[in-house]
Amino acid sequence: MCICFGQDIHVQKRIIIDVGHGGKDSGAVARNGTQEKDIVLDVAKEILRLNSGLDQPNLIFLTRYKDSLISLSDRSRLAKSLQVDLFLSLHCNHAKNYRARGVEVFAYRCPSKYSKTAVWMAYQLQSQFKKQLGFESRGVKFANFQVLRDTTKQCPGLLLELGFLSNPDENSFLSSKENATRIALIILKILETY
Repeated sequence: MCICFGQDIHVQKRIIIDVGHGGKDSGAVARNGTQEKDIVLDVAKEILRLNSGLDQPNLIFLTRYKDSLISLSDRSRLAKSLQVDLFLSLHCNHAKNYRARGVEVFAYRCPSKYSKTAVWMAYQLQSQFKKQLGFESRGVKFANFQVLRDTTKQCPGLLLELGFLSNPDENSFLSSKENATRIALIILKILETY
């Protein structure tokens, strides 16, 4: 869809933010009870809010808008039915070693026509999390996650691990509503460059 404003042409992208876990699936749980499903929902809602304030917002959809459980196949099916241009899955990490820290971004293991774009965006996310927030970069990695595998023929797909809930410092950072806005702004800026 092309929207024209005088000399400027803005191609409105259709983006789906896959809000990890939900409902009875809490995802990672920190010692203080902070749950991954809540952190990623807060960040996703902030992405929506910030996007709606743009002069030329993109069409951003969430796989869930509340604390509900959505199957992995339904998440990718939704992306296909909405014919999205980009799929981004949000998660938080957890490790037995409480010192583990940093951001990881995953792309699909097997090459497709969208692989280069997905890897480029993954590196951009890594770079901006480090530059803007001081997060350690754990690298761009490749994985055979179902949500990435099921969307690879349709669009670039990424899975972003925002940090470790098992790390007290990152848990504290990720639990802040103010920081949810900072994270959302970084993600939205990268989405705008796509």
